[in-house]
This record gives sequence, C-alpha cells and structure tokens, in this order.
Amino acid sequence: MKGVLVITGPTASGKSQLTLELARHLGAEIISADSAQVYRGMDIGSAKPDVATLAEVKHHLIDIRDPDDPYSAAEFRKDSIALVSRIQSEGKLAIISGGTMLYLKGLKEGLAELPAADPDIRAEILRQAEEHGWAHVHQELARVDPESSKRIRPTDPQRLQRAIEVFRLTGVPLSRLHRQSVEACPFPLLEMAIIPDDRLALHQTIEARFREMLKAGFVEEVQMLREKPRIHAHLPAIKAVGYRQIWSFLEGEIDEQTMIKSALAATRQLAKRQHTWLRSWKNLNLLAEPNTQQALKFVINSTILE
Repeated sequence: MKGVLVITGPTASGKSQLTLELARHLGAEIISADSAQVYRGMDIGSAKPDVATLAEVKHHLIDIRDPDDPYSAAEFRKDSIALVSRIQSEGKLAIISGGTMLYLKGLKEGLAELPAADPDIRAEILRQAEEHGWAHVHQELARVDPESSKRIRPTDPQRLQRAIEVFRLTGVPLSRLHRQSVEACPFPLLEMAIIPDDRLALHQTIEARFREMLKAGFVEEVQMLREKPRIHAHLPAIKAVGYRQIWSFLEGEIDEQTMIKSALAATRQLAKRQHTWLRSWKNLNLLAEPNTQQALKFVINSTILE
C-alpha cells in the first residue's frame, strides 16, 4: 500500500458508517481519530463502535487510556504513524477516521517538538494556583505568552498549567513553539470529508442522536465516571461535548432541560467549528452524504492502493 485514506467531517455526518463500509469493501483496518474514543468507559457519549463491530473490523486507538490520563495530538501522530507502518507491512489499507481536527492537522502538517512534563514544575504551578487562584496563573501567561493567553481561559487549568510549564522549561512561548512544526506526514493521504448540504438536517440528526444516547444510558455512564476518585471536571476527557454538560447536571449546577439544550448547542457549535476547519483544507475530496460508491471511486482513482 502506498498511502492512507482519511475520512472526516462534522459530528453526526455519517463518518463511522461510511468508514466501516469502506473497510469491509477494501479489507482495511481503522485508526480512530476521535479524542473521546481513546478513553475507557466513555462509550455511549463518544459513539464508540459496539463489540460486534470491533470484532468484525480491526480498530485502533480505542480504549487505550483511562480518562484521568490525557492523550495528546502529538501522541496520536506518533501512534498513528506507527500503526500505519505495521498495517501496510501486512499488505492492508489503513483508514484514519474521525472528527478531531487537531489530530488530523497534526498528522498532516506536523507538530512542534515540546518538552516532556516536569512533575516538579507542575507541582509548583499547582501550589501557585492553590494559593492565588488560576486567574493569577493566567495573568502570568498573559505576560509571557499573550497569544496563548487569548486561547486558554483561566477556567482551563490543565492547558494553562501546560503553557506555563513549557515556558518555564524552554523560555519560549508555547504559541511560538506551535509554529515550529516538524516534518509533514511521511505517507500520502487521500482525504475525504462528508459535509452535508443541509445544515438544518444535520442539526436534527444531532438532536436525535443525543436523545438516543440519553435513552442508552449516557447520564449513567457519566455518573460512573464521577464515582472514580481520580476523575474530575477539568480533565480533557470530561470536557468533551455532552460529558461536561451531563457532569454539570449531576453536580446540580443545571437542571435536566438546560443540560439537554446546552449539550445540543455545544454539539452544533462543534459541527460548525469542524466545518470551518475543513473549509481551509487543501486537496479534500468532498461528499455531501456518506455515499460508499462515490467514496470508492475516489479510492480507485487515487494512487493509495498501489
């Protein structure tokens, strides 16, 4: 195999089903590019493939971490490149599928080389926050890295801590390091995106899917996560759309109807952000719907199977 097929698009656009059908046709293995599916115990809210699907078609980067152990775009890039190499060595096609645009952008364009975490510096920043508050830490970030301070809120302690940590370790603002990308993707990508023409229909699909998730036990899933001692609201996993709204509901901060409205609004905003990312994507093959035959034509007319 020469290249890799990438399938992306806004949430609820039909990526997973199209990917599965293509994998069946092409004998491919699937690498998940979903920042929630990497976590164990986050099944319903991440629309994780069921047991039968996972048994039928080989999937990777699903259930590889506990929610209290954050997974980064840099780790995704490293892991997916290694997986593609192994899959191709067995004469198979790899399909990378998901809607976490930061993962896909990092794979395609490369990521900055950042220093490893330093427990002592992290502990020092945490003590500073406990004594003066995260707003005080954010003020420090605004002084040393104004660009990052505009992206990272005082209410996001994990990313705030990391930005300060990187500056203290390197003396270079995180925003500048992010612009110093490493080499681009080491293999060709055939990129497809499902971008529905009817935005209203997509919003209706989003609502129907979320209500099905609630019926399937989404609230109970989040409750089980809350009962684990090392899991808290500031983790990237719990900030995933749907999870953070249900967490607030279970904390008694909002009522059930507000939770539903907030989760739907956040999911629609996520779809809009994904669409915005994709508008600037180069060499993107567009699908208005998850059309397997059209997608297969894109594959056949490409060089990725050579």
